[in-house]
Parts: sequence; C-alpha cells; structure tokens
Amino acid sequence: MKNYDVAIIGAGSSGLSARREVARLTDSYVVIDDGELGTTCARVGCMPSKVLIQVAEDFHRRGQFDAVGITGAEGLAVDSTRVMSHVRSLRDRFVRGVMDDMESWVGEHLLRKRARFVDHNTLDLGNEKIRAERIVIATGSTPIIPGPWQPFRKYLADTDQFFELEKLPARMGIVGLGVIGLELGLALARLGVEVEAVTLDKAFGGLTDPRLQDYCFEQFKKEMPIHLQAVTGLNEDDGQLQIQLEDGQTLSVDSALVTMGRRPNLSGLGIEELGIPTDRGIPAFDKDTFRVCGTPWYIAGDVNGTRPVLHEAADEGRIAGYNAVRSEDQCFRRRTPLTITFSSPNVAMVGETHKTLTERNADFVTGTVSYEGQGRAIVKLAECGALHVYVGREDGLIYGAEMIAPDGEHLAHLLAWAASAGLNVHQVLSLPFYHPVLEEGLRTALRDAAGQTSTALSPLEVLRCSDPPVGIRV
Repeated sequence: MKNYDVAIIGAGSSGLSARREVARLTDSYVVIDDGELGTTCARVGCMPSKVLIQVAEDFHRRGQFDAVGITGAEGLAVDSTRVMSHVRSLRDRFVRGVMDDMESWVGEHLLRKRARFVDHNTLDLGNEKIRAERIVIATGSTPIIPGPWQPFRKYLADTDQFFELEKLPARMGIVGLGVIGLELGLALARLGVEVEAVTLDKAFGGLTDPRLQDYCFEQFKKEMPIHLQAVTGLNEDDGQLQIQLEDGQTLSVDSALVTMGRRPNLSGLGIEELGIPTDRGIPAFDKDTFRVCGTPWYIAGDVNGTRPVLHEAADEGRIAGYNAVRSEDQCFRRRTPLTITFSSPNVAMVGETHKTLTERNADFVTGTVSYEGQGRAIVKLAECGALHVYVGREDGLIYGAEMIAPDGEHLAHLLAWAASAGLNVHQVLSLPFYHPVLEEGLRTALRDAAGQTSTALSPLEVLRCSDPPVGIRV
C-alpha cells in the first residue's frame, strides 16, 4: 500500500488550490479524480455562461441603435448554432488554460480513479488502496434534478449539459431564478428564445431586501414571463414538455433548463459508514480551519455547502491545503462576502445581507439610490437600477449592500473593499469620486446613509490637513 502525506479527492477549483499549498511543503501527495478535468467554472459554469451573456448583450443593444442615430439594426439576426459553437470554442480555450497549468504535476501526482473511505486514513481506489496522513475532500457539487422528473430527462438540461446544445430551442422553460437561472434566462430571452421562467419567490440572484426583490421582479418580467409558483409536475404532449404549475396553468416548451441548486458530491465516498457526524448530509467541520470534526480530513469548496462561488472555493482550498501539511491547524479570517449575478443590470450583494442584519437585530440604517435618472446611466441608456447600502447607525461602518445596478459588478467590489478595510461611511465619502461615473450613484447612497448615522459628518466631505489619513483612527 502506498503512503502519502496528503491525498486530495477532487481536481476542481478548490482541490487545485489545495494542491498548490500542499506542494509548497511536500512532494508526497496525490490528487484523485475520475471525472472531467478543467474545473466546473471553466467547463460548465462561470466562463461559458459569460460568453453567452456577452453575445446576448451585444445583440440586445441593437434595440437602442435607432434612438442614437445608428440605422440598419433591423437586419441583425441570431444564428444560434454559430452562437453555441462560439460559446464552446471559448469554453475550450478556458479549459485548456486550466489543463496547461496542471501539466507539470499530473503525470506523477494525478490518479484518474474513484475514491472511497475505508477508514480515516485509508482510501479504496478500486484496484488498489492508499494511505494518507491527511485527506482533503474537494469533490464539488452536481446540479439537482428531482427524481420524479427523470422520465422526462430528454427534455431537461442542467448546466452540466446546457452548453452542449447544438442550437437554442424556440421556446424554453427556466425552473429556478437564482444566479444561474436569472443569468441564462435573460440571455436566452435577449437572443430571441421564448422563455417561461418559474421560481418560488423573488429572491432573484439571492437578493434578500424586499424592496429590491420587488424592483427586480418588475424589471425582469418586462423581458420574460416570470411565474411565482411551484411546479407540480411534468408531462409530454406531441413532442413538447408540459410544465404544470400549482395554479393549474400548463406551460408548453421545447425543453427546460433546471437551475434548482446543486447537491454536494458526497455519495459513494463511504463517509456515512464511518460514523462521522453530519449536518444535512455534510460532515460537521470547523468553518475557520475546514477540518472535519474528529478526523484528519478537511472539506473545501462547493462540497461543504457554505459559499459556492469560485473565489471562495479557491480560498477554502488554500486554507485546507495549508492546514493539511502542518502539525497544527491555523484559523483564517474569510474575505468579505461578495456575490455577483451577471444579469443586466447586475444583481450583487456585499457583506451582510438585509435578511442577516434584520435577523440579528442589528442597529443599521439604509442608504439608497435609484439609477433611474442618474447621469452616467442616462448616457449609457441604462436607466435601471437601485442600490441599498447598510450602515451601522452608531459607528457608521459599512455592514453590507444589495443592488441591481448597471455595472454593479464594479460598484460591489468598491463596497467590498471599503467594508474589508473597516472604513466608515464618512471615510469612504472623503475618497475621490470622478464625474460623470456610475460611482456617483454609490456616493448618493452613502450620503443618504451618512445623514442617518449618529457619527459626526464633515459638511465638506474633505479632510483638513490636520486630519489623519482615511482609515486611520486616533
């Protein structure tokens, strides 16, 4: 039996990040993965979806050409076969980039096998067993399609299969409007597909602020029908998928994209047979070190069900890998939460959500701004959006924010950086804001919040020569 210092199960974003940390201190490691390589992000997630979204945005822009004096837009058309070919072409480029980065170590350290725990330190790989002092579980997740829907599988696509479509259907259902469903649903609608979207609530892209949820609903339903109810069943009729809703309505579509979340890939690992405590099927683990309680294991990335986005999975992999090659676990602070939905306008959330703050009875104020009528938004013909920033009433600290805003991906980063630096709302207002930019809308929301706080506000928003630099408290 071969012995290793560390075994890593999974070669996705988290597993690859863990490997880099492990390889800094030891060459006695192995990565085990029998699935498709190249990471979920590059193959079926972040990157191919953004390619399709970009094509949809480019085509959608034609509707504004005539208003600004550009003629001929009526002659533009979508060849969905070429669109999907383009998406796969760039997807393959991104995957090659991941594979190229792996080239230097796969020959010696990658095993294309399926792992199953025999005990805390031993893995059964089918035709051999190996032993490792520490084991990192980074097996990722799989899209959920309910069991009763399986008989209609030929009509259903999840994100693992969607980008393999040769061409887009004329009429498509979208079941679930979280991040993925909202992004792809809007993109398909803008490419001319008749979309029927079904979702249980207005938490578009994960939004929790009721006012923003209502605003999003009113905006997005202009581009595609949104049915706020449950799917009670599926049927087939004359080559069409029939989606039955709880109000008795039936939606007839060519196919449906099911985006109802993802399930951690833990089945088949044999963890349940070792008596490991679990929480909703996931092994109990320390969220500061990622060690599975009472074991020499670490669990990182989508499989642990905490923050299923790439940069968080990569961070978790680094932390797990760092601890896996050291005698004592180190506790790490997490970055300020940041999530972005690449709809148009973007939906984004930073730090603590409205729901979290409300549930913990935080004493906070909400600074708001509308992007309807905002200068740069007018110039860009993008007058749609609203931003809410949540600020501590007593200390003026930026707790979090939720938004639907043009180029919100950039506004969200600015707020995440400010919150991470511990800046209060007055300190951020003393920083430069150019004109005319969308960030001026952010400043409006910050000013609104600042006026509601108990902390001192300089009427000039400019520091005196005798004042300490921004971020330095005296």
